[in-house]
Amino acid sequence: MTKLPLLIIVLSSLLSLSTAEIKSLTITNDDRPMILFEKFGFTTSGHVGITVTSVSVTSSTNAPNPEPSRLGFFLLSEESLLQVLLEIQQNPNFCVLDSNYILLLFTFRDLSPPPLSRFNQSYPVTAPNEYSLFFANCAPETRVSMDVHTEVYNLDRDGSRDYLSAGRTQLPSLFTFFALIYVVFLGFWIYTCYANKRSVHRIHFLMAGLVVFKALNLICAAEDKHFVKATGTPHGWDILFYIFQFIRVVLLFTVIILVGTGWSFLKPFLQEREKKVLMIVIPLQVLANIASVVIGETGPFIKDWVTWNQVFLLVDIICCCAIIFPIVWSIRSLRETSKTDGKAARNLAKLQLFRQFYIVVIGYLYFTRIVVFALRTIAAYKYQWVSSGAEELASLAFYCVMFYMFRPEEKNEYFVLDEEEEEAAELALRDEEFEL
Repeated sequence: MTKLPLLIIVLSSLLSLSTAEIKSLTITNDDRPMILFEKFGFTTSGHVGITVTSVSVTSSTNAPNPEPSRLGFFLLSEESLLQVLLEIQQNPNFCVLDSNYILLLFTFRDLSPPPLSRFNQSYPVTAPNEYSLFFANCAPETRVSMDVHTEVYNLDRDGSRDYLSAGRTQLPSLFTFFALIYVVFLGFWIYTCYANKRSVHRIHFLMAGLVVFKALNLICAAEDKHFVKATGTPHGWDILFYIFQFIRVVLLFTVIILVGTGWSFLKPFLQEREKKVLMIVIPLQVLANIASVVIGETGPFIKDWVTWNQVFLLVDIICCCAIIFPIVWSIRSLRETSKTDGKAARNLAKLQLFRQFYIVVIGYLYFTRIVVFALRTIAAYKYQWVSSGAEELASLAFYCVMFYMFRPEEKNEYFVLDEEEEEAAELALRDEEFEL
């Protein structure tokens, strides 16, 4: 059981949010001392239903026959986690099933006799809290195979089941609200482009497509959570969600890169190094979305789940860093151009525009990657929806600012020449410095 503390800490910290739908899975020849199945926020009317079938326990030739009471399922609250870790530190051979801080559900001693070897039971959870559902194997050199079916839910006042965690039951309404906002946003953007038809560039059509897929992604997310909340299964909406999420994320990174290069509204082509950034980011986003599907549709009960989380985090960091380079290149190019083309006022306006866009992108990435993660970590389980709301609010603010800065406008303030300001602009550019 020496691997137990590290396993609990890693998985409990990574699994800040779980879908908690009805799940059926197969464990095959697994020797892990701990397997984390779910993490769920219960109300006073919570229930855990577990069905275990086709149980098989094998041990090495030198190991004694495993004691059935050394293998079992239990619930562990966040508050009790530190106490259990302390017990293990004091005694490395301590079996977590003997702890007074866990809520033991059943052990393999309760299984029906072979060859059936099954167990089926539903347990009420009357103490509201966030609990993790674990399987523990305290028998050394023992491998376990079994089919596990879990149903974790709370009961509403009318007696209906709610399969979403206590802190996530508001998500369907939240995603629907933001989806409607983006539909209105799209209508306003279409009107703006129509009213300024002469100033519309290809990038503006890509930006419209980004809003379309953002709205579709949110609609599918709302339907996904709605059906999980009511039935425990997404009824296929998860497939549409992942499809639109992939398209939306690729479009988002592409739009940021193209806007950062000034493509279509400042220059009609991409330089070779800018094309290379796109060729790096798009395949990486394919890998990131594969990792996202694996993380969302499986869970910590698979052995490579932590690895997929690490892959997703690494790829996301690389992509976030990559999209900054085109903006920096544009800023430096404008500074060099301003010294030779004699259009100081226009170049100063463009330079200010890209500097502001650089700051906006950095702020957006920082908030959605660091601040949102901090909210998920520190927020009480009843308020897990707050982090999702904050992330969507930050995304909406970023879209609004980016679209406003690069909107189609026949008399765009950034491209107007003013002779009275030309001399002042030349002096400003002469002293202009931009340190990254």
